[in-house]
Amino acid sequence: MSSLPNLKLLIAAPRGFCAGVDRAIRIVELAIERLGAPVYVRHEIVHNRFVVDRLKAKGAVFVEELDDVPDGAPVVFSAHGVPKSVPAAAEARGLDYLDATCPLVSKVHSQAERLVAAGRHILFVGHKGHPEVIGTFGQVPEGRMTLIETVADVAGLAPTDPDNLAFLTQTTLSVDDTAEIIAALRQRFPGIQAPRGEDICYATSNRQSAVKAIAPLCDAMLVIGAPNSSNSLRLVEAAERAGARAMLVQRGSDLDFDWLTGVTTLGLTAGASAPELLVREVVDALAERYAIDEEQVETAREHMVFKLPRALQAA
Repeated sequence: MSSLPNLKLLIAAPRGFCAGVDRAIRIVELAIERLGAPVYVRHEIVHNRFVVDRLKAKGAVFVEELDDVPDGAPVVFSAHGVPKSVPAAAEARGLDYLDATCPLVSKVHSQAERLVAAGRHILFVGHKGHPEVIGTFGQVPEGRMTLIETVADVAGLAPTDPDNLAFLTQTTLSVDDTAEIIAALRQRFPGIQAPRGEDICYATSNRQSAVKAIAPLCDAMLVIGAPNSSNSLRLVEAAERAGARAMLVQRGSDLDFDWLTGVTTLGLTAGASAPELLVREVVDALAERYAIDEEQVETAREHMVFKLPRALQAA
């Protein structure tokens, strides 16, 4: 019999990679395979250091700006999306580029363009400085969108035409926080136009729902993800709101066993840009200190698959 302390481990399902992340990583891998290394990638393809380092080892070179890409080199745009000025600049330089923007982010881009073309001012719910927000603002002329981060921001709005507004949201937000902000927008501006569908992506919603189901059953919860990953940070917040202590870790070596003192039931999930390999790494690290009773808690099944860009389909 094991002398290790017992640990009940509740693992969320769904967790980890979403269809948009799978697609973005595959685009970089196929570009390297078919075009040869190096392939340049503007911004982290997804917010996960392990994924980025693995692609670097295959021949990807990550840069922050298009100016850092040499003439004649192929370039991939990240899953978070880019302002229109970026592909325009690539075309002006004659660069071959592949756009790995998540199709659900592209959908928000298209909605922004349509709303502005219809003469509406957009109130965009998101986090300042996030690449997705920068990319979405870059789809429309300057001054046609206003960023909303909190309910307090709604109270401070003074639009010039309050009867001609619309709202959109970042795809990786807290479902609960966003609902509060949208309720405030609707109360303040009853005629505001809503998106055609839910902007927060299915993967973000599903992972938060799974955490909400598990967290009340746990003493603590671990979320595997990067500190600059919006959807991963929202999972930590969701767990805490549901009553569990929660911590973000990037991989097994980040575990703080002092923090786990007294924990007998531990929840585990992974953000949409964290591979399953890191989930197993964390479980293996826990198994060195505990006798683990592992149980998967499934709250939804995901079957979404996104097509590759035509250039890669045809290759």
